[in-house]
Amino acid sequence: MNDLQSLADRSALLADWPADEASARAVQDELRGRVVLDEPGPRPGTGLVTGVDVAYDDERDLVAAAAVVLDAATLAVVEKSTAVGRISFPYVPGLLAFREIPTVVAALAALNSRPGLVVCDGYGMAHPRRFGLASHLGVLTGLPTIGVAKNPFTFTYEEPDAPRGSAAPLLDGDEEVGRALRTQHGVKPVYVSVGHRTSLDTACAWTLSLTPEYRQPETTRRADALCRRALGEAQGVGPE
Repeated sequence: MNDLQSLADRSALLADWPADEASARAVQDELRGRVVLDEPGPRPGTGLVTGVDVAYDDERDLVAAAAVVLDAATLAVVEKSTAVGRISFPYVPGLLAFREIPTVVAALAALNSRPGLVVCDGYGMAHPRRFGLASHLGVLTGLPTIGVAKNPFTFTYEEPDAPRGSAAPLLDGDEEVGRALRTQHGVKPVYVSVGHRTSLDTACAWTLSLTPEYRQPETTRRADALCRRALGEAQGVGPE
């Protein structure tokens, strides 16, 4: 599935969604082999790029997702959408995608624009089971995806040099699962990994193109603000 019409058919996309940890791990094992790692991905700074993010209210059993489409050259907002749903899976480290994807897919399906590259606030291959949110979302939708995370999960890395653009391998033993990437001079790096249908070099180049001023990509910053606003509205909380 790789277009908006397929995304709109969410019942097929999310059929037999697992409800427990064992079932979820079995799904990860089944889908992990479908990750495409031999495509370079869309050229950085061209076309459209979409950020997705979620916000939770566990007490009310609510999750809000946002999808924000940007013009990759100017970083201007082209389109945005939100979706609010019930939390579909308990909190289990390493299985967060099962809490987020149903509502994220709903937000993506509400777009009129083709998403282009999708940037997730989380992990792709830099995941203990090599199948984080970005990889899972990419396999389900067919869209090229990358993960840009705020912390390195359990992986090790050497501190990158101070200048913007400096990078160091994110390692699991001897395996490079992503990169620690300095997006602003002297600021803590972000942790970039391939999701689906992109290369690691492309993922890092996209991340730099999306961070002209701040540590986090503009895609993530915009989607984070929008999903928090959508959650507040669902809670009945007015804007501050």
